[in-house]
Amino acid sequence: MAIQQRNINVLVVDDSAFMRKAISMMLESDPNIKVCGLARDGSEAIRMVAELKPDLVTMDIEMPRMDGLTALSNIMKENPTPVIMVSSLTTEGAKATLEAFDKGAIDFIPKQLSYVSLDIVKIKENLIDKVKYIHSRRRTLMAQYALRKRKSEVPAKPSVARPVAPDVGRLIRREINVVAIGVSTGGPPALQAIIPGIPKNFPSGVLVVQHMPPMFTKSLANRLDGLSEVKVKEAEHGEPIVAGCVYIAPGDKHLKVRKWGGNADVKLDDEPSNSLHKPSVDVLMTSVAETYGGASLGVILTGMGSDGANGISHMKQKGAKVIAQDEQTSVVYGMPRAIVERGLADKVSSLDNIARDICSYFR
Repeated sequence: MAIQQRNINVLVVDDSAFMRKAISMMLESDPNIKVCGLARDGSEAIRMVAELKPDLVTMDIEMPRMDGLTALSNIMKENPTPVIMVSSLTTEGAKATLEAFDKGAIDFIPKQLSYVSLDIVKIKENLIDKVKYIHSRRRTLMAQYALRKRKSEVPAKPSVARPVAPDVGRLIRREINVVAIGVSTGGPPALQAIIPGIPKNFPSGVLVVQHMPPMFTKSLANRLDGLSEVKVKEAEHGEPIVAGCVYIAPGDKHLKVRKWGGNADVKLDDEPSNSLHKPSVDVLMTSVAETYGGASLGVILTGMGSDGANGISHMKQKGAKVIAQDEQTSVVYGMPRAIVERGLADKVSSLDNIARDICSYFR
């Protein structure tokens, strides 16, 4: 019998011997993945990336001698390589992970969950899927990073403290009364490219489901709020949905909407309890379809799997409009692909154009 060649080489970086072993065992349970090296800190990681030229790196954030963020910066400067961060489920871990995205990280996995035996199979499958997909698109992803880096190096005007939304003229609420956005893998950089592009006079509320743990969604909302003209916050149960505000679903609750009189507010709950993701894009989009009908706009961004496709289908049946991110600018063209292949997208847009395309429905 021929031995199958392992063609994806991964460097595992973590100061914990247990975590190095756990991640290695998860990865090498797949015959296509080989752990080509183990590093205990950022300094070793930098050296081993240069020597081993791995296809991908899993990188712990908190390590002695040199932390993961410092090592990531060096690797992306000297030997650009796709990196998945290993993040603790803490406020500090969330902030560091979002900073890692700015420095070029592709995605993250939650560190503490790896200790939970009941979740280990799900975590392993998710990690392997991410590694395989990122490997298949590594050249595109590194080209995207190089382009973002070149754009960030363009000198900014001294008077501009944050990104400024484009001049889109006067916006009015026409057929669309709410915008619902669903996103997963690669989501934080995508949202950071879109939300600051929405002007402060935006005439509807914006609801966002991003697949992330609870503390991460809070940090994400705070980060986006500091970059944007519109208000961005983590959604709270019962609060009204108002124009010019972006509501990020908490990482452990489904985000829904409910109408009362002529107004609408946020509903957070745990049902359905058996959904693959919480929050779920499908749950949000289905709720939007039931509450707003055709007076809604659905936006599906980068992400693995097909979460959102069924909910978007409900929205389209009610007459809603739909935008899908294109393959070229997606980190993972899974969720958008599901929309496009089912013929549900009214527009397929590059990341740089999505904010303008959203605004075009309000002119």
